[in-house]
Amino acid sequence: MSLSDASGRCVGILAGGGPLPGQVAASVVAQGRDVFIVAFQDFAEPAVVGPWPHAYVRLAAAGAILAELRRHGCGDIVLIGPVRRPSFRDLRPDAEGARILARLGRALFAGDDGLLGALVRILGEEGFTVRGAHEFLSKSLGRKGSLGRCEPDAMARSDIERGVEVVRELGKLDIGQGCVVQSGVVLAVEAMEGTDAMLKRAGQYRQPGEGGVLIKLCKPDQERRADMPTIGPRTIEEAAHAGLVGIAFEAGATLLTDPAACIEAADAAGLFLFGL
Repeated sequence: MSLSDASGRCVGILAGGGPLPGQVAASVVAQGRDVFIVAFQDFAEPAVVGPWPHAYVRLAAAGAILAELRRHGCGDIVLIGPVRRPSFRDLRPDAEGARILARLGRALFAGDDGLLGALVRILGEEGFTVRGAHEFLSKSLGRKGSLGRCEPDAMARSDIERGVEVVRELGKLDIGQGCVVQSGVVLAVEAMEGTDAMLKRAGQYRQPGEGGVLIKLCKPDQERRADMPTIGPRTIEEAAHAGLVGIAFEAGATLLTDPAACIEAADAAGLFLFGL
């Protein structure tokens, strides 16, 4: 069954930060379907979710989240937008949230991929079909090759190869999706802090001379319906500020929050934006 054949059911969006929840909502409506956004308090941006039917709910208030989705007839749901993993002290789950936490079990103490995979499974058990944001944002998927005017040179390609090895090993351990490599030296790897913070750190340790590449890939067993690598114009700006010469990403498995703006920013900064 295609997305447009889903009996006109409402699509529920569980929204974290950034612009992508609004883009998914616009795509859903363009397909002639209804949309409802469950906006996570302290994460979802009012300007992004405001134009669409929505309700703000605490992250751990699973009872309220499920009730809103069911009240609006949501069958398909999309999880999109970054959410910082809260501490147990800050969770304050409602009764349904406590039940969900118990069902998550050991996944609570696993990496992001283990936790997100368990959440997708539980949402399925609750009667929802979890869709990937990329199913609605196919035009935002980064394609293979150079997206702008700049191309990686021989040194950059060597750094990309080194970075791919590093990120694949990180992914096996469910740690992160990216790293920065300069002249074969790994300047920084991504963990809980996210890409932009990693880039700031990489800039502090950049070696004399030219070069430096950000590499972002999916983890080997990543739950792509819940967490795909994402690049936005701010990523380009942070890479340029760190003195890098380009960004390499996994084509077909990386979302660009604004492809045209990303390419424009990369060209303006003299950075390559390259799909592997």
